[in-house]
Amino acid sequence: MAERRNDVRDTTAVFERALGEGAYDRVCAVLAPVTVEEVEQSAGSPCVRAMSEASLPPGGPVRRTDVYGNQARAVLSSDTLFLSHFTYGWRVVAAGCEPRPQEPYQCRIKGG
Repeated sequence: MAERRNDVRDTTAVFERALGEGAYDRVCAVLAPVTVEEVEQSAGSPCVRAMSEASLPPGGPVRRTDVYGNQARAVLSSDTLFLSHFTYGWRVVAAGCEPRPQEPYQCRIKGG
Protein backbone atom coordinates (compact mmCIF):
# COMPACT_ATOMS: atom_id res chain seq x y z
CA MET A 1 0.00 0.00 0.00
CA ALA A 2 2.86 2.40 0.80
CA GLU A 3 4.31 1.73 -2.67
CA ARG A 4 1.01 2.66 -4.33
CA ARG A 5 0.80 5.87 -2.26
CA ASN A 6 4.37 6.71 -3.29
CA ASP A 7 3.49 6.08 -6.95
CA VAL A 8 0.48 8.41 -6.64
CA ARG A 9 2.70 11.02 -4.97
CA ASP A 10 5.28 10.67 -7.78
CA THR A 11 2.66 11.05 -10.54
CA THR A 12 1.21 14.07 -8.74
CA ALA A 13 4.69 15.61 -8.52
CA VAL A 14 5.28 15.09 -12.27
CA PHE A 15 1.93 16.74 -13.05
CA GLU A 16 2.53 19.67 -10.71
CA ARG A 17 6.11 20.25 -11.91
CA ALA A 18 4.99 20.24 -15.56
CA LEU A 19 2.12 22.60 -14.73
CA GLY A 20 4.46 24.98 -12.91
CA GLU A 21 6.90 24.97 -15.82
CA GLY A 22 4.16 25.48 -18.42
CA ALA A 23 5.18 22.17 -20.02
CA TYR A 24 1.67 21.32 -21.17
CA ASP A 25 2.86 18.40 -23.32
CA ARG A 26 4.02 16.74 -20.09
CA VAL A 27 0.81 17.79 -18.30
CA CYS A 28 -1.24 16.07 -21.00
CA ALA A 29 0.99 12.98 -20.88
CA VAL A 30 0.04 12.46 -17.22
CA LEU A 31 -3.70 12.92 -17.79
CA ALA A 32 -5.93 9.86 -18.13
CA PRO A 33 -7.09 9.20 -21.72
CA VAL A 34 -10.73 10.01 -20.89
CA THR A 35 -9.61 13.32 -19.37
CA VAL A 36 -7.56 14.24 -22.45
CA GLU A 37 -10.61 13.46 -24.58
CA GLU A 38 -12.92 15.58 -22.41
CA VAL A 39 -10.46 18.51 -22.29
CA GLU A 40 -10.02 18.47 -26.08
CA GLN A 41 -13.75 18.14 -26.72
CA SER A 42 -14.68 20.96 -24.33
CA ALA A 43 -12.03 23.34 -25.65
CA GLY A 44 -12.26 22.34 -29.30
CA SER A 45 -8.48 22.22 -29.45
CA PRO A 46 -5.62 19.79 -28.73
CA CYS A 47 -4.86 19.00 -25.09
CA VAL A 48 -1.64 21.05 -24.96
CA ARG A 49 -3.40 24.20 -26.14
CA ALA A 50 -6.50 23.57 -24.02
CA MET A 51 -4.43 23.10 -20.86
CA SER A 52 -2.39 26.25 -21.52
CA GLU A 53 -5.63 28.21 -21.88
CA ALA A 54 -7.15 26.63 -18.76
CA SER A 55 -4.67 28.57 -16.59
CA LEU A 56 -4.77 25.96 -13.86
CA PRO A 57 -2.34 27.08 -11.14
CA PRO A 58 0.00 24.56 -9.50
CA GLY A 59 -1.51 23.11 -6.33
CA GLY A 60 1.58 23.19 -4.12
CA PRO A 61 3.06 20.42 -2.00
CA VAL A 62 1.23 17.14 -1.45
CA ARG A 63 -0.29 17.02 2.03
CA ARG A 64 -1.93 13.59 1.86
CA THR A 65 -2.62 10.73 -0.52
CA ASP A 66 -5.46 8.25 -0.20
CA VAL A 67 -5.49 5.09 -2.32
CA TYR A 68 -8.61 2.95 -2.76
CA GLY A 69 -7.82 0.07 -5.10
CA ASN A 70 -7.28 1.62 -8.55
CA GLN A 71 -8.48 5.08 -7.51
CA ALA A 72 -6.60 7.71 -5.53
CA ARG A 73 -6.87 11.23 -4.20
CA ALA A 74 -3.91 13.54 -3.72
CA VAL A 75 -4.63 16.49 -1.44
CA LEU A 76 -2.27 19.39 -2.10
CA SER A 77 -1.99 22.68 -0.24
CA SER A 78 -4.31 24.44 -2.72
CA ASP A 79 -5.74 21.71 -4.96
CA THR A 80 -7.00 18.14 -4.95
CA LEU A 81 -6.23 15.68 -7.74
CA PHE A 82 -8.02 12.43 -8.45
CA LEU A 83 -6.08 9.64 -10.14
CA SER A 84 -6.78 6.21 -11.60
CA HIS A 85 -4.39 3.31 -12.07
CA PHE A 86 -3.94 1.91 -15.58
CA THR A 87 -1.70 -0.92 -16.80
CA TYR A 88 0.93 1.74 -17.61
CA GLY A 89 0.71 3.53 -14.25
CA TRP A 90 -1.23 6.25 -12.44
CA ARG A 91 -2.85 9.06 -14.44
CA VAL A 92 -4.66 12.22 -13.35
CA VAL A 93 -8.40 11.97 -13.97
CA ALA A 94 -9.38 15.30 -12.40
CA ALA A 95 -7.55 18.44 -11.25
CA GLY A 96 -8.42 21.87 -9.99
CA CYS A 97 -10.87 20.25 -7.57
CA GLU A 98 -12.46 22.00 -4.62
CA PRO A 99 -14.51 20.30 -1.92
CA ARG A 100 -18.12 21.35 -1.47
CA PRO A 101 -20.10 20.61 1.70
CA GLN A 102 -22.39 17.60 1.29
CA GLU A 103 -21.67 17.42 -2.47
CA PRO A 104 -19.04 15.95 -4.81
CA TYR A 105 -15.90 17.94 -5.53
CA GLN A 106 -16.15 20.63 -8.20
CA CYS A 107 -13.27 20.07 -10.67
CA ARG A 108 -12.05 22.42 -13.42
CA ILE A 109 -10.33 19.63 -15.37
CA LYS A 110 -12.04 16.23 -15.44
CA GLY A 111 -12.73 13.23 -17.61
CA GLY A 112 -16.01 11.60 -18.51
